Amino acid sequence: MINKEEQFVEGTIVEALPNTLFNVEIENPDTKEIETKLVYLSGKMRIHRIKVLVGDKVKIKVDPYGGRGRIVQRLK
Repeated sequence: MINKEEQFVEGTIVEALPNTLFNVEIENPDTKEIETKLVYLSGKMRIHRIKVLVGDKVKIKVDPYGGRGRIVQRLK
């Protein structure tokens, strides 16, 4: 069964990698520790050619199994 509850977090892009992969710093709200997560661009952001640069704040959908995250929105 598909879980409809989606978990979103905000982070800052630290490093741009090939094939629209990015390293993003995310602050854990419980422990206040900063962790780095590997994320990729969502399909809609690729289609509309939304540029994401190092230092941009982004909204990320986190994979519940601990894999890669997906950038769903660039924040202002």
